[in-house]
Amino acid sequence: MAVNIQYFEDLHVGARWSTPSHVITAEEVSRFAHLTGDLNPLHLDESYAKASPFGRPIAHGLLGLSFVAGLASECPKLDTIALLGVSGWKFLRPVYYGDQLHVISEILDLEPNGRKRGRVIWLRQLINQRDEVVQEGKFETLVLRRPEVRQPVPAKIAPPPAEPLTDVKAMNLLNFE
Repeated sequence: MAVNIQYFEDLHVGARWSTPSHVITAEEVSRFAHLTGDLNPLHLDESYAKASPFGRPIAHGLLGLSFVAGLASECPKLDTIALLGVSGWKFLRPVYYGDQLHVISEILDLEPNGRKRGRVIWLRQLINQRDEVVQEGKFETLVLRRPEVRQPVPAKIAPPPAEPLTDVKAMNLLNFE
């Protein structure tokens, strides 16, 4: 099955995409905690979390941000070569075990960056099953341009001189006298 990859030239400001959804599991939260070393009981201990303001365990905020990066990397399917930054990221609501999340991405700005790539500024929102925005902020990425746009411009070859250069003329051109 061929994958329809889009390039910088296919994008326009205001375009929006919504990813398929993903359900956050206790196992994913536990793996993330052990991978990162963030073993806060708020994320892992049901009795501890029950006594917290959240009333139950919550996923790490950075796990949500990681899912934004992952889910949005496939929708739209682009030839992205770098994540340049994340700015203004807000953690608005907790993400609980069992929450069904998806990402909405909207293009805010496009700027060519040479012949080979373009810079894209995205608004990305992590949305739960109640259509609440739980996290949001801006991502800045570099996306490849279409191969035909990336082709180097052929070098111009100077035509031969009208009259052959003699050794004396060539030396004068090089400021040798």
